[in-house]
Amino acid sequence: MSGPPDVDYRATSERPAWALVPADLQGALAVALGTDIVSVGASVRSGFTGGFAAPARLADGRRVFIKASDNTLHSYGAYQREAEIVPQLPSAVPVPPIVTTARTDDWFAVVSEWVDARMPGAPWTAEDFAVVTATCEQIAVALDPSPIAGLDTFLKDLESGESALLVPSQILSGDRPLPRGLQEWLPRILPELADLMNAVPEMLTGDAAAHGDLRPDNLLIDTTGACWTVDWNWLAHGPRWMDWVGLLPLAQHHGIDTFAAIRTSPLTADVPAEQLDCFVAVIAAYMLKNPDSPPPIGTTPALREHQRLYAWTFLDWLATRRGWTT
Repeated sequence: MSGPPDVDYRATSERPAWALVPADLQGALAVALGTDIVSVGASVRSGFTGGFAAPARLADGRRVFIKASDNTLHSYGAYQREAEIVPQLPSAVPVPPIVTTARTDDWFAVVSEWVDARMPGAPWTAEDFAVVTATCEQIAVALDPSPIAGLDTFLKDLESGESALLVPSQILSGDRPLPRGLQEWLPRILPELADLMNAVPEMLTGDAAAHGDLRPDNLLIDTTGACWTVDWNWLAHGPRWMDWVGLLPLAQHHGIDTFAAIRTSPLTADVPAEQLDCFVAVIAAYMLKNPDSPPPIGTTPALREHQRLYAWTFLDWLATRRGWTT
């Protein structure tokens, strides 16, 4: 491969139509909403799971967004966590409010207010990047320190299952295969990547609450130019700059000068370079875990393409910062 895959985050999922949502859950939703659901649009195609997700119009004139999943999918727990977290977020965090929830024995649904908006980052433009950056700065102020109790750390998520911190050393030792189709210089820099992993536990401390999975498809820019965030089911403790920095490698790949941005944003202007590099490095390591394996049950093949794109762009970002290609 001569470069990373192209991933259109507007078309990465395969979701069921409304007609396939069980009638008893549709009825429970109508009861919870206090009015009939008169029309439902096509499921959105962003994301990587098979949960139902589509706009709907209600008999009382409201427009809402409905997400629903059966208990065999990852989205079942994710939607419940979102319904729990979003009402606890401060008003300064721009997120569509939860309207109601409904459940049956095997299904769960969460309904939020509809936002007439588009996804940024397809590709990133300077204008959209500026809007999203300002929003991330606003959110960081609202969530540092965390106003929500009982959160795990982002590092704990990275270390669950097969720890991302071990991936570079496992590839070096031959205990894990080198993923196909990445930069030709990757084997040469694996020792330095492994060294960065040793510093991660010290570098990724923080008392802020972080989204933990902020990607282009979890952002919306509405018709007034305001930015919204969605899918808050991975909320965790971490550095206040973490969510924004996680957007930078792909934006850099799309031509945005993110190296200048980190020098001027109040989120990162005073953050030691090694901290930022450790975060980007551990995300790269996480993406190196299994991009050549079949995607987990309930997710789409596009998940692995996303993983490969992120591995490539995060490694490229680090390569420029650390002189890996010189």
